[in-house]
Parts: sequence; C-alpha cells; structure tokens
Amino acid sequence: MGDGPAFLDETVPDALDGERIDRALATLVPCSRSEAVEVIGAGGVSIDGTTVSKPSTRVAVGQRLVLAVGPTRRETVVAADPDVEFAVVHVDDDIIVVDKPAGLVVHPGPGHRGSTLVHGLVARFADLDPAGGVIVGEPERPGLVHRLDRGTSGLLVVARTPDAYDSLVHQLSTHTVERTYTALVRGHPEHPHGVIDAPIGRSRRDPLRMTVAADGRPSRTHYRLDHTFNTDSGDRPTPVSAVTCDLETGRTHQIRVHLASIGHPVVGDPLYGGPDRRPHVSRPFLHARRLSFVHPGTGEDVAYESALPADLAAVLASLRPRWERPPGDDTDGGSDGGLDGGSDGGSDGGIGHVV
Repeated sequence: MGDGPAFLDETVPDALDGERIDRALATLVPCSRSEAVEVIGAGGVSIDGTTVSKPSTRVAVGQRLVLAVGPTRRETVVAADPDVEFAVVHVDDDIIVVDKPAGLVVHPGPGHRGSTLVHGLVARFADLDPAGGVIVGEPERPGLVHRLDRGTSGLLVVARTPDAYDSLVHQLSTHTVERTYTALVRGHPEHPHGVIDAPIGRSRRDPLRMTVAADGRPSRTHYRLDHTFNTDSGDRPTPVSAVTCDLETGRTHQIRVHLASIGHPVVGDPLYGGPDRRPHVSRPFLHARRLSFVHPGTGEDVAYESALPADLAAVLASLRPRWERPPGDDTDGGSDGGLDGGSDGGSDGGIGHVV
C-alpha cells in the first residue's frame, strides 16, 4: 500500500460490527461489493495495519479500516426489458414479491448476459433503475436480497428502498426469513423428518457444481417427508417422494446438494440428479412455495404463498401413491405439506448428519 493519503481511513462503527469487509466497504464508500472485492484482491485494504486478502474477512467495531485508493467504478447499465414475464404476488412502497417462472435467470452474471428478472423489474418499477440516482443494493442487481436457481420456480422478495434492502439483508443473515420449498426426490427417505447439517463449498473437480465439503460454508436444510409414490411404469416402478424443505441458510444450490448428499436427489436435476429416469421432468422439481418475513416498512409479520406450477402438478398427477404411512409417523391421516403448504423444523447435526 502506498505512502500517500488514503482514500478511506475510518474506525469501524457499531453498525458494521461482525460484517464482511466487502459489505462494509460497499456501505462506507460509493462502490458495489464486486468492486470492493477487486480492491481487496489488489492488496489495497488493511485492518489495523494488516493487509486483508479475503473478502469474507469480518470486521470488528473499533478497528481501523484503511482503503488506500478508491475502487474502480464501472458504469453498470441495466436495460429495461418489458418482455420479461413474471408474476407479482404483492407490491407496496417498500417491497415487491415476485413469483418467478422456471427458466428465468434472476440477474446477469458471467454465464448469462441476456435479459433476466432484473431487466424485467427495472422495466416495471422505474425506482429500481440505478440511473435514477438511488441505488438499492448493488447496481447490477438492484433490489435483490436473495435469488432462485434458473430452473427453480416460486417466490422471492425484492427491496424497493435502501432501508428495505438493509432490513431484508439483516433478516436473511440472522435466519429469520422463512423459505419453504416443495421438492420431488428419488427414493423413499428413511427418516420422516430431519435436518441436513453439512457445509457446502464449490467442487474442485467442476466449478459449476457445489458439494458437501468440510471446509465449506455452514449450511442447514430442514426437511419433512410428505408423500411417497411409485412411478406407474409396469414391472419396474421407480420410488419417488414429495418432501417439504425449509432453508435455515441460503447457499448456492443448497437444497439440491443436500438432498443428493443423503441419496435422494431432486427429480429432474441434471447437475446432481444422476441419469434421467421416470418420471421425466424438464427441470428440477423444486418450487419455492412460501415466503415469510417481517415487513421492513410496517414491522408486521407477512407471508406469501405460490401454488405448484402446472408442469410440476402434472408430474404429481401421473404418480401412483404409496398409501402406507411414512416410517415413524404416528399421526392420523396423511400430510399435504409438500403440496399445499406448511413447514417443519429439526435439530442439530454434524457434517452430513441427518436427524
């Protein structure tokens, strides 16, 4: 780092205690997180005189944070595209709740530069356009606080103001946002409910895949077995099951990786599901059906639901139910949680452990 005056020389405030350094820099100076990461990688950031090399480094209140030179700003143009189709479940001055169709990419990235949900949002909601002067979150993905994989359908919430953005990001980081999914998986899980507690990191063999790894980020998925089925395929029926999944954390491909790790990959998942067998699904059978959080404007608890899309509902209709109760189920009657709604919890476990 140079000997001249620093671009930023500041004591970490209480509000940023425990925050990642790339997020802290994006809060303290006019830059995006990706621009902050570039400065960190170039050796331009130090904490208490020690150069920082990892964007994930946490800062603590009272530390001296120095940014030697200002980040290189890139003009980020998010062109409005009114042809992007998606449903809006709820909208008010603070938030937009979107029901994303399968096949729609949420935001631009290295693997996709075409139109995305972000381009459609900017077309419908001009206040999200960074060109208007108010940046909500990051300029290249305005308003986004979480995302869904391209092949996953269902609900996600978008912030319309900086205050709403900060509130939702805080709720996600403290695991108070409830995100419930319906999945159809291969096989019949042994346990009727449990928690998959296994860290997730990027695969060293394939950069497009995530995997359970001891040095990955802590990741927890709660699941409940709702229904068991067999495909109606003559003498060799294939066992499949409908499960409800609740995210405690939100890692890339988390549900898909976790379910595959216990031997029950999501039906239709080309990345983690293995050979394509019956029933045939053109995309992963995974739908974000319920979303609950504290409204950033009113402070009230709110919840939104999305019905199972027609393509997935048709797959379920083609299956032959196994009417036996799931193992260990002492309740009267069956559960419709995986088809209509509901959520469930679980208990702690170790790496790859299911309770």
